[in-house]
Amino acid sequence: MSVKTIAPEELAPDARASAPTAGRAPAAPANKRGQTVNVVTRRILLIVPPLLLGAFILISWYLGTTYGHVPSLILPAPGDVFATLSDGIVSGLFLSNALVTIQESLVGFMLALGIALPLGYGIAKSRLFAATVQPYLAAGQAIPAIVIFPLLTLWFGYGLIPIFILCMLVVLFPMVITTALGFQTIDQSLVDAARVEGASGWSMLAHIEFPLALPAILAAIRTGLTLSIVGAIVGEFVNQVDQGLGFLVLSARDQFDTALLFATLIVMASLATLYYGASWLLVKLAEAIY
Repeated sequence: MSVKTIAPEELAPDARASAPTAGRAPAAPANKRGQTVNVVTRRILLIVPPLLLGAFILISWYLGTTYGHVPSLILPAPGDVFATLSDGIVSGLFLSNALVTIQESLVGFMLALGIALPLGYGIAKSRLFAATVQPYLAAGQAIPAIVIFPLLTLWFGYGLIPIFILCMLVVLFPMVITTALGFQTIDQSLVDAARVEGASGWSMLAHIEFPLALPAILAAIRTGLTLSIVGAIVGEFVNQVDQGLGFLVLSARDQFDTALLFATLIVMASLATLYYGASWLLVKLAEAIY
C-alpha cells in the first residue's frame, strides 16, 4: 500500500493556515520594540555614571567644608557658591558678562573658520602651497598665543580687537590641520569618476569634495568652537578689560571672593557645554542635509 504525498499547494486554505510555523522569524514590531528598549537602556546607563560622580564630588565638597575645617577663603561651601550663582543670575551679572565673552569667542571663531577652510583646502590640493605655508603654521603654533598679545595691544590698543585676534590664533592651527586632513583623505576614485562625468572647479568642490570632507570639517568646527571660549577668556585675563567672564574671575581674585570665583567657573563650564551641544546639533543638521 503506497502513501500519497500531498504538496503544500494542494492543502485546503484552513489546512495551510494551521500548518506548523516552526522557524518563522519573530514579528518585526516586537523586534523594533526590543531595539528601542535597548537603546533607551544604554542611554540611561551612559547618563548614570556622570550623575553619580557629580553627586560624589558634591558630597565630598560639603563634608570637607563642613567637617574638615577648610577655610572658606580656600574652598567655599557649596551652599555659598550656589547662593552667589543664583544672585548673579537674578541680577544679570553673569548674563551681561557671558554675552561679552560669547561675542569675543564667536568673532574669533568665525575669523579662524574663514581662514582655515581655504587654507586647509590649499594645503590638501597643492604640495607647493603646503610646503610654503606649513612651516609658518608650525612655527606660529610653537609660539604661545599669549606671548603675541603685547604686540597686538601695541598695534590695535586695548579693547576687543586684540581679543578677537588672540581667540582666532588659539583655534586656527587645529582647524587648519583637521580641514586639510579631511580633503586629503577623500576617496580619489570618486573624484576621478566625477571628473569623467564632467565635474570640475567649483562644481567638483561643492558637490563632491566638500560633502566628502564634511565630517572632518565638522570636527574642526567642534574643536574650534570649544577652544574659542578658552581664547576669549585668556584674552580677557591679559587685556584686563572691565567686562567678560575673565574680568569676573580677576575681580573675584582681587576681592578674595572665592565663592564668586567658583560661581564664575561654573558659568564658564556651562557655556563650554552649551557650545559643545550647539556643535553637536550642527553635526546632526549637516548629516540630515547631506
